[in-house]
Amino acid sequence: MINTIGFDADDTLWHNEHLYHNAKKIFSEILSKFRDADTILTNLNKTEVENIAYYGYGIKGFALSMIEVALDISRGQVTSEQINEIIAISRNMLKAPVELVPGAEATLKELADTYDLMLITKGDSFEQERKIELSGIAHFFRYREVVGEKSEKTYGKILSQYNLEPARFVMVGNSLRSDVLPVLKIGGQAVHIPNEFTWFNENASREEIGDAKFAQLENLSQLPDYIAGLE
Repeated sequence: MINTIGFDADDTLWHNEHLYHNAKKIFSEILSKFRDADTILTNLNKTEVENIAYYGYGIKGFALSMIEVALDISRGQVTSEQINEIIAISRNMLKAPVELVPGAEATLKELADTYDLMLITKGDSFEQERKIELSGIAHFFRYREVVGEKSEKTYGKILSQYNLEPARFVMVGNSLRSDVLPVLKIGGQAVHIPNEFTWFNENASREEIGDAKFAQLENLSQLPDYIAGLE
């Protein structure tokens, strides 16, 4: 029997990655006089992933990565005006409204009548807490965790903290690498709901997936019926 359902936030409950897609397009236009868009974006993606170890996840780290790439791509010739434009990209991202995915509120409302709900999101605490409050759905969650990384250790620590049994826990999210595979490895269950804008670094290889058993749904609105079927 399931007693707790965990939810990822970004690109599971509300849209997020599209902000990065739009930002990268503007960024490549700013630097277009120095290199072609493909080269710029390849360098940015590589730098962004490498910098997770220093800045963690989120818009602030993304901004620093853009500035680093701009200096590298331009060989130091990027202007102060262009740097200001890059800073403006990240500032606009931070000010963006929180847009729920279709069915998010109705799904949470239905499940909260029967189960304890937990929000588990990773990234910058200030940034994530802002989105949680603006989302209008914070009241559905009994537990709320903002973490630096989602790993077996992280999930194990959270479940232990609240005295929750992994076998009675289901995690729901758009990322195989962060929301699905680590939970399965500690004995929990997981539901994958793909999002067309999922960040490339959240995808998992065939080797990583292996013979892992998890459900995959087309959208969040299908979740209550799936959970009912588990019971």
